[in-house]
Amino acid sequence: VYSETEEDHGVKYADKCEVCKILATELQGRLEETGKTNEVIETGYAVDDVKPKKKKEYRKSELRLVESLEGVCDRILQYNIHKERQDSTRFAKGMSQTFQTLHGLVDKGVKVELGIPYELWDKPSAEITNMKTQVKSFPYVITNVYQTLLLSVRDPPRTE
Repeated sequence: VYSETEEDHGVKYADKCEVCKILATELQGRLEETGKTNEVIETGYAVDDVKPKKKKEYRKSELRLVESLEGVCDRILQYNIHKERQDSTRFAKGMSQTFQTLHGLVDKGVKVELGIPYELWDKPSAEITNMKTQVKSFPYVITNVYQTLLLSVRDPPRTE
């Protein structure tokens, strides 16, 4: 019994290293976007408002991390698969050389048959939608690492 795999049809999903690289790139971009403010967050409001509010720079807050992580998964859908490349750069924003050429042929009136409707050419591929699914599990890891680092800064280990 012969069983065809997705890889037999040219589908090669991102491995964890490729997913992590793309996530790190997108998260860094979001952190750069959200780090341009000098806002201060005040917390600790109470009914009697006797105690002073705690102030924290937004740039150093957990809120910034949470807001930066929001939307990262959707940014993954801006990527395309560049099958002419073999390394991790096969996942990149922008249209691949192959599809640029194919669109150019269609624009010149050449009939191009890929086995998928023309309307789907520019939609995210199976590799990209799979990467988005994989990325969804990473923010939990990042949040846990962030919280661990935050706790170690707040409560440094005691040396006796």
